Amino acid sequence: MNQLTLLIFIMMASFFSQGVIAQNIKLPEPDKKGGMPLMQALNERSSHREFSSEELSMEHLSGLLWAACGINRADLGKRTAPSARNWQDIQVYVFLNSGIYLYHEKTHELELILKGNHQAASGKQDFVSTAPVNLVYVVDFTKMEGADESHRDFYKGINTGFMSQNVYLYCASQQINTVVRALVDRDALHELMKLNPDQQVVVAQSVGYRP
Repeated sequence: MNQLTLLIFIMMASFFSQGVIAQNIKLPEPDKKGGMPLMQALNERSSHREFSSEELSMEHLSGLLWAACGINRADLGKRTAPSARNWQDIQVYVFLNSGIYLYHEKTHELELILKGNHQAASGKQDFVSTAPVNLVYVVDFTKMEGADESHRDFYKGINTGFMSQNVYLYCASQQINTVVRALVDRDALHELMKLNPDQQVVVAQSVGYRP
């Protein structure tokens, strides 16, 4: 291997390690026939704040995000979770140990927003840093066409609630722990996640295997 080839190899390795080339994560197709019956999942649904440090599998991450707001009617582009006037105003940001990602439901992939482990920044409780996955729900007010400003908070709350409950039921069906959290530093997250002025952090949700 000559010096030029070696230099190119080192540069490419550096690019990959910094997420410059491979930025997105293409998720596998979700298993839409798995899990437990709905009534059993409702019976098992609960909040847990204890998590194993084990990374969530790509299969479970795929199912989790599809349950939250994946596309279940491709011909209409509609999600698993309802939203007022079909605004689809809530976006899911995914905090993994490798970085912060934005979930794109239409392509079922994660877009890298910021490289590095920022789990601790996703909430104020100690346990958030131990959870392998933290979801941060963000509203985009520009999608609420025709909404009166006095009603925007109402809509963002119920639309987020639908999605977080979908996650709860998926986790119950897979025997995975989860908890929704409102205790977050929204201003700090807004800056960290590079949100624009029309976006706002609503709540977060920690997810992980049982210890």
